[in-house]
Amino acid sequence: MEININAKSTEGIVKQLQQAIGGTITERWGEYTLTVANPIANGNIRFMAFDWGINLLEYDITFFEEVTLIMDTSEYNPIHFTYCLEGFCRHRFGYQSEEEIRTLEQFQSVIITSRHGGYNYGYFPKDIKLAINVIQINRKAFLKKRLSAVDALNKKLYEVFVDEDHENVYAHYGSYDLKLADKIGALRKVRTKGMVRIMQVEGLVYEILSLHIFQHNKAVNNTMPETSLLRRELKIVRKLANQIANNVSKDYSLEKLSRESGLSQAKLQEGFKLLYTRTVTEYIRHARLEEARDYIRNTDMSISEVVYTIGFSSRSYFSKIFKRKYGISPSEFQQNVMVPLEI
Repeated sequence: MEININAKSTEGIVKQLQQAIGGTITERWGEYTLTVANPIANGNIRFMAFDWGINLLEYDITFFEEVTLIMDTSEYNPIHFTYCLEGFCRHRFGYQSEEEIRTLEQFQSVIITSRHGGYNYGYFPKDIKLAINVIQINRKAFLKKRLSAVDALNKKLYEVFVDEDHENVYAHYGSYDLKLADKIGALRKVRTKGMVRIMQVEGLVYEILSLHIFQHNKAVNNTMPETSLLRRELKIVRKLANQIANNVSKDYSLEKLSRESGLSQAKLQEGFKLLYTRTVTEYIRHARLEEARDYIRNTDMSISEVVYTIGFSSRSYFSKIFKRKYGISPSEFQQNVMVPLEI
């Protein structure tokens, strides 16, 4: 199935997708969602527009036949910062042959922009659940923002941003990055409403964009960490990290996690350092302290109860590492939380 897109905005793209695959578009708090459940596809595509030419476009959908998006960039040609959270998709520019199609794999990012009047071909597979996050930047609008400071970017990306006449094409395929996966996962879990939701989503969009740029800078400067881990092994590390964060009180150890996951202790250490810049032990401690801070802030539990709940046995040790991390003791933090606001 081929879908031709010649829209002038992200909103137009979603509306043209609706014309091709069906479904209904709903709007709430400035967030538009195309919901589809038919023989062509099942799932949703959502978009939000923010100030200064930044748009969020997210796919959470399964197509039941192979789909090719043919996007004419004559009217709308933003920079695409794309990340694949689930599944995979493929891309080529209009001037390239099908032999030059490149694949965006799960946990991989790509920065793409086409030339004015060119075409982007996006290929979506059949019967594969897709979770794809796209941040689109309209360069002319974005460069009007005084705080954008694009001159702080590396030379390659700076040239992409300041190419307001869209004379050049650019594609940078990044390495696997689970920090982006975690941040995009947090974006998808925002459950607040109204203005608070919009602010939370926009803040996370900027964080995700900054991670894209940071990864690109490291790649250009040849400072990307090398790893022997396979994508399958990185997925296992991420699963373990989520397991730890969701159940911090469990008695974890490097040996037990290695036995449970089937990865060697060396590979586990490598994976955690690569993805979370922490050893396994440091990550466990970090997760417990984050949970403890939330308990103190949001519950009436005593410090001793918090210590027990998060899996520590020594209150003095907990107090020591809590103060080292947050610069304040648990009891002082609790007192500050309990102080009523003066009106």
